[in-house]
Amino acid sequence: MKLKRLSTIIKTVGNLCLVFSVIFIPPIIVSLIYNDGYSIEFLDSFLVTLFLASILWLPFRSRKAELYQRDGFLIIVLVWLALSFIASIPFDLIIHTSIIDSLFEAVSGVTTTGATVLSHLDDMPPSLLFYRQELQWFGGMGLIVLAVAVIPQLGIGGMSIYKAEVPGVMKEEKLTPRLHQTASLLWKMYLGLTIACAIAYWAAGMTLYDALAHSLATVSTGGFSTHDQSLNYFHSSTIEEIAIIFMLLGAINFSIHFIVFKSKSPKLYFKDEEVSLFLTIVLLAIMVIFLTLQSVNYFHYIFKDLLDSAFTVVSMITSTGFVTVDYSYWPLFIPFSLMLIGFVGGCGGSTAGGMKVMRILILIKLVKREIYRLLHPKGVFHIRLNGQNKIASRTLQSVFGFFTLYMASFAILLLLMMADGVDQITAFSAIATCMNNMGPGLGTVTSSFSGLDNPAKIISIASMLLGRLEVVSVLVLLSPAYWQT
Repeated sequence: MKLKRLSTIIKTVGNLCLVFSVIFIPPIIVSLIYNDGYSIEFLDSFLVTLFLASILWLPFRSRKAELYQRDGFLIIVLVWLALSFIASIPFDLIIHTSIIDSLFEAVSGVTTTGATVLSHLDDMPPSLLFYRQELQWFGGMGLIVLAVAVIPQLGIGGMSIYKAEVPGVMKEEKLTPRLHQTASLLWKMYLGLTIACAIAYWAAGMTLYDALAHSLATVSTGGFSTHDQSLNYFHSSTIEEIAIIFMLLGAINFSIHFIVFKSKSPKLYFKDEEVSLFLTIVLLAIMVIFLTLQSVNYFHYIFKDLLDSAFTVVSMITSTGFVTVDYSYWPLFIPFSLMLIGFVGGCGGSTAGGMKVMRILILIKLVKREIYRLLHPKGVFHIRLNGQNKIASRTLQSVFGFFTLYMASFAILLLLMMADGVDQITAFSAIATCMNNMGPGLGTVTSSFSGLDNPAKIISIASMLLGRLEVVSVLVLLSPAYWQT
């Protein structure tokens, strides 16, 4: 890699860290409002971030070089590593957790995983709890997408960074001709949904603080809460129903939201193949779990059964991780099934984790095509999306390659976790929930990862980052060919 391009990459990372520094300002305000005494710690975090960003940016501020798509992978990985360490500073300063625990909590936040090593949340400072929620919100839409929207100088190489950051298959998809306009529009929609969610929570009985905090975690499909009991703390079916709606909205491709908003026709949600498949999977999973619980007389009230089934399914498939019931006590196949639907995740171009429904849809179409080819060897079968757009062979290959790398990475991380002495159920669920950015697991990680030792936590941290960066962005850097040009 040429030195000039490398210096531009370092400068870009510094720019993005400067953008990230604004995340410490709201907790300072919250600390002053609630007088919890931790505004200085957040101010120190803000100044440290500015200092570190300046070290990266100042030496190369005058360097300019064209960035290619391959450079976007390196920028994204470096930025997420840098921001993870920066985001861990307040946890160390305020509650004096270990370096590993601070990093775990920070990575879980920015990757919107929602797993935690903390307990007694109800007794923690409001500013720190709000900071955890805020981490998820910024990580949900993507800090890089925000940077592309607000920093004009990232127009140089901006598309390469955008492609490497945005989750999903259709990375060429733009809503407007200019990239920064697309990024800005995405964030406006994201902000609009968050405000609407906060108002709905507030109207349903939450305090203004809890409404704001939980709206940040709901629309981002992050799952952190300000209470140990998560949303079950509120004992409100209305709040749970609001959460279901906004978790689903957060897990649907924001491009579809834009099209629906522009055309004022909600019917378009159901005309999109990816959204239709996503909602179909959700409904089928809800009915299977609901009927299973009814068959074993697990609960006593049909509405409660149905609401708990719907909430848990939506929370898991959208990778949010909110809980209202301990599903680990449900019949054994249900918790395992919930882990599996977490692999599916939400739609591409959404805040949800998992492999994304679009990839599952394309894999289903690939299998169907191979069956047709066996029946009609001389036939020519094209794979189309929404009945019109022919999917390019390059996209089909990338989907199959992603699936292979994803499952291989999962297997390796699972073996590493088990080699550390973690039992099979805990190891499987820990890697599944971290790679798919879901939050709660099974076994000893049902409610917290604090029971794992440091090596297992480090493996979990790597899994969260690998899942958020969708595997390929990380693994491409391990190729010697990447560094030869």
